[in-house]
Amino acid sequence: MPDHGKTINRRNLVGGSLAAALAMPAIVSSANAQEKVSWKVQAHWPKASGSYNDSLVVLQKELEQRTGGRFKLELFGAGEIAKDREIYNIVRRGVVPMGTISPGYVLGEAQAMGLYYGVPGALRESWEMMHVTKNLGIERMVNDELQPKGVMMLGDKAYPTEIVLKKKITSVADLGSLKVRSAGTMLEYLAAAGMAPQQVAGPEIYQAMSTGVVDGAHWGAAVGALSMKFWEVAPFHMKPALGFTNDVYVFNLAALNKLPADLRLILTSLVEERYYRRTIEYLQQEAVALSTGRAKMNVEVVRFPDDVLKKLSEASKVIMQKEIDKGPIAAAGAEAMNKLRGDLGYV
Repeated sequence: MPDHGKTINRRNLVGGSLAAALAMPAIVSSANAQEKVSWKVQAHWPKASGSYNDSLVVLQKELEQRTGGRFKLELFGAGEIAKDREIYNIVRRGVVPMGTISPGYVLGEAQAMGLYYGVPGALRESWEMMHVTKNLGIERMVNDELQPKGVMMLGDKAYPTEIVLKKKITSVADLGSLKVRSAGTMLEYLAAAGMAPQQVAGPEIYQAMSTGVVDGAHWGAAVGALSMKFWEVAPFHMKPALGFTNDVYVFNLAALNKLPADLRLILTSLVEERYYRRTIEYLQQEAVALSTGRAKMNVEVVRFPDDVLKKLSEASKVIMQKEIDKGPIAAAGAEAMNKLRGDLGYV
């Protein structure tokens, strides 16, 4: 493994016992104790997105507060420097030290990346995705492959993926005519179920739906639909969730390792802490957003018909097998996920 500066012991700091890391005071010299740092952060979220404000802006404010103003983040909304997959590339090259991204944009970068993004139809609650990510080792598996490339990822939140549509689905026969904006493994999932998934960048989704380029989309679930104004043109909100996924922060490892030890510890510990806080907060925001949509925007919550749910279940099995076939790391991650599903009575 290449030496990207002074290597972080992830298993003790990020991937392992965070409580122990927080309990251990950082040892810094008097010289770098006063050092100030400013990082550019390129988000994949448009500035109108709820996650831009409630994830990234909150992180910016809390980091500055906890470091006494020594560590500041300069934030850029989707497309200001780069968008989608290119965010990973500019972070890897060191153009910016940090970004936000969906693992679905970079599935080829690690065997377990598809599991980090989430296998559609495999899980039913956000906590299950959190458990798979942090406790069952999916995030560690991804980072073991990313670190030699000079990159590391940490979860921002786990959240549901739900689609909004311009027209109701009444049976499985309706799927073939549906063009749905999607990303990552969800593209293959929707295709396997018989839909016609399309890739559309976040800032362009509203226009794509309003002009008929696509018939529906997902950007998270209700929070995304409300903040991105999707319900104005697509008032049918489909349940249950298609799956659960992670949004993540991506770091340039050399930049991370160059930070003064105390700032590095504060940043990584705060991101880990925020993953749990943000995921739980998001569930409440989902409920509030959906209530707002139904009360003020004539949003109709529609349950997928039983024959559609059966088709989606079959598609999920196809995607899981594709993940297993990616190699031994992915297979080990899928085995852990399937063990959990068995314990929960899903399989």
